[in-house]
Amino acid sequence: MPLIGYHDLASFKMYLNDVGLLRKKTDLNSRVIIEGNKLFQEFKGALTENYVLQALVSNGLKPYYYAFDNRYEIDFIIQYQNEIIPIEVKSGESINNTSLKVYNDMNKPKTRIRFSMKNLNRDDNLINIPLFMVEYIEKIIQK
Repeated sequence: MPLIGYHDLASFKMYLNDVGLLRKKTDLNSRVIIEGNKLFQEFKGALTENYVLQALVSNGLKPYYYAFDNRYEIDFIIQYQNEIIPIEVKSGESINNTSLKVYNDMNKPKTRIRFSMKNLNRDDNLINIPLFMVEYIEKIIQK
């Protein structure tokens, strides 16, 4: 701590500041998003991560991408008060999160967050937050 002290310029992902711009830049027809499409499944995760990033930043948080052991990655990691919180983003109801489990075993964080299509739920130190509730992250963490 602080996270900024460990910022690794060699490890990063690129995001746009607007999901609509990202969709347009990739020539993705809006009907594919609305109606669903098997070919859209791979890009759906990237679009969802971009959406969550926008919401986190608009809430005044400073998310970082975090990779470790050359095999695992955490979508975002934030510093909230005196706590480092790993965040995993899932675009659907599949909640497989090996990296988040490994991170938990190695670092024993007080709180882990997963955004997904599942309902709001707390299981030990893991809080699942539905994607539509991203902007309430601070209120949820405080409880």
